[in-house]
Amino acid sequence: MYKRSLLIAGLILLFTFGLNAKPTTIKFATLAPDGSTWMDVMNAFKQAVEDSTDGQIVFKIYSGGVQGDEVDVLRKMRFRQLHSAGFTGVGLGEILPEVRILDAPFLFRSYDEIDFISDKFFDRFAAAFEEKGFVLLGWAEVGFVYIYTNTPVRQPSDFKGVKMWMWEGDPLAQATFEAFNVHPIPLSITDVLTSLQTGLIDGVYTSPMGCVTLQWFTKLKYVLDLPLANSNGAVLVSKQVFNRLSKEHQNILRRLGRKYFDELTRRSRIDNNKSQQEMLKSDIKKITIDDPAEIKKFESIGAEARRELVGRLYDQQLLDKVEKAVRQYRHQQKTGGE
Repeated sequence: MYKRSLLIAGLILLFTFGLNAKPTTIKFATLAPDGSTWMDVMNAFKQAVEDSTDGQIVFKIYSGGVQGDEVDVLRKMRFRQLHSAGFTGVGLGEILPEVRILDAPFLFRSYDEIDFISDKFFDRFAAAFEEKGFVLLGWAEVGFVYIYTNTPVRQPSDFKGVKMWMWEGDPLAQATFEAFNVHPIPLSITDVLTSLQTGLIDGVYTSPMGCVTLQWFTKLKYVLDLPLANSNGAVLVSKQVFNRLSKEHQNILRRLGRKYFDELTRRSRIDNNKSQQEMLKSDIKKITIDDPAEIKKFESIGAEARRELVGRLYDQQLLDKVEKAVRQYRHQQKTGGE
């Protein structure tokens, strides 16, 4: 009878503890504004996590850059003021420079190539992020980046005289424009619109959705219809917070992260296409390059920039592996998998 009473008491305590267990709150920051596709998917992910963990994991979201730019957010994560965030390649590169290979100029020609490489190298980059103290929940790409200017650019030499913006502190953008013999003007992303208005700059690079969302297109006239690069992105969570979760909850975060952020990538591509069409209906004029020889010039400059970044962002071995995988994929697509 005594043992039975102890067992019942233990079960009651266990049940009570379970009911009163305090949920883990994960403070998440993003530059994406409320009402954007990014936030729609993030809110759906948040709800799915709460439902799947019976409310034991709760995301508190700070949107619209209220926690600062990506460098600010990263600093706050390291001081444990924030626990998770959505980053573009610039922020990811502050943690793991080699991941910028996925943003390299003129590396990809299609979404299929991007998906193939992102999936093939996911585990490698996930392991590398964990060594840096972060868990990769999923890729969340920004999309293909195009060059928008106020003078038409049809060949590399046309960049002469363009006052091109560069995201301040981005070594990849620096190397890319140096390969074009362009000396970009480094500015914070929050200073770009004002600088376009004052004439400090008259050229930018961004995704179509970014150009519309940030209203940059209202101060620009042309878009070069040749993607400069694919802008990668991802959602990370602090490994310190992640390790405090049960194995079951860790698996839930990983599974739902891959599911929802893959969906975000799919929807972002649709939105980018819509944004491009929206701009073309306004005053933006599309510059198309029909001569394969001219396209080859741009691609050669991109290859030069990628080589220049060896030792600064990634090593030669990684560059060789990625470029080889892209070539093999193109060959397989061309030959039907033979």
